[in-house]
Amino acid sequence: MTYKWRNAMFTPEEQSIIDQAAAIFAKKIKTCDAFTSPDLVKGFCQARLATSEREIFMLLILDNQHRLIEAVELFQGTIDSASVYPREVVKSVLKHNGAAVILAHNHPSGVATPSSSDRRITRRIKDALELVDVRTLDHIVVSVEETYAFSEHGII
Repeated sequence: MTYKWRNAMFTPEEQSIIDQAAAIFAKKIKTCDAFTSPDLVKGFCQARLATSEREIFMLLILDNQHRLIEAVELFQGTIDSASVYPREVVKSVLKHNGAAVILAHNHPSGVATPSSSDRRITRRIKDALELVDVRTLDHIVVSVEETYAFSEHGII
């Protein structure tokens, strides 16, 4: 599994190792009973998103038992933002018949602290998904060195 987004701070060999780690995470997560461990979720998101030079918004679509149905990289932006549309999030969740979601995106700047716009879009998406009986379990923000889970800070 190779990701088209690269970060200049890694050599091709290092990026290959990161891609291999992301593939191992993806395989393990598809076979685990439930996506309930915050550390597993953060590690998976970090492996998938942290090295990108652009912001990427990913949606982890889960079934009723919180098993991963699909990880969808829904939006790609610039070095400091990505446009995210709640309508498209809802469409993707319904397409995959999801019962719950975990939102995730990266901060290429290296600081995983969510911005005020991150908090606003999370609320808008959560409200939109509630209309179709889909639970928003968390929003994970990652950088190369750190992760931030809204659920661990009482935000979601």
